[in-house]
Amino acid sequence: MNRWWNILALATLALLCACSSAQQDWNKASSANTVAAYKDYLARHPSGQNSVEATNRIHALEDDAAWSQAQQANSVEGYRDYLQKEPAGLHITEAQDAVTAAQRAADWKSADSAGTVPALQDFLNRYPKGAESDQARTKIASLTGYRVRLTSASSEKLAQRERAHLSARYGKLLHDVVVVPAGSGKHFALESAPMSQSQADSACNQLKKSHQRCEVVRSEAAKS
Repeated sequence: MNRWWNILALATLALLCACSSAQQDWNKASSANTVAAYKDYLARHPSGQNSVEATNRIHALEDDAAWSQAQQANSVEGYRDYLQKEPAGLHITEAQDAVTAAQRAADWKSADSAGTVPALQDFLNRYPKGAESDQARTKIASLTGYRVRLTSASSEKLAQRERAHLSARYGKLLHDVVVVPAGSGKHFALESAPMSQSQADSACNQLKKSHQRCEVVRSEAAKS
């Protein structure tokens, strides 16, 4: 009988020692609070009382590290990399918003650098609202706010005939020559394509050297 009591006592002591060892290892891992420390705890106690908590903390630490890395990179690629690494991470919404913001900033930088109406209009088509969109509209207005007026005609038929003549001579310089109804529609002006004020001034100066009458006028879009 005493033999069985001794075996039971030894088993109980061993269990208590094991529990004590597991608790000490957990305290050590918690104190370090690193991925390596929690993985070491799990290697020693894969079914321990704190194994689930250790796994959760590993995921949280890895998520924080990935998010910190994405923020340091602060680029579309960096935030997308976070989303790929941590599809269930705590910062999913922030990362998605950051991707959108970073992509918008990159697109605006490209459009602003190009400085052309098509590039700016393409940006507006994708991002119709926001501070950059307002800047894009302002830039487009400055690039298209003026025309070079060459002459006028009393009928549309005469205007179209004159347009063909002027386009052949100055179409390249003016980008295009268009017929624009003037006033009540009884007169038709012949004008260049929309352009910036500096472009219009330069074109008109060149026309005058060729003895072509012209004047720089504000486009209707710029007046509104």
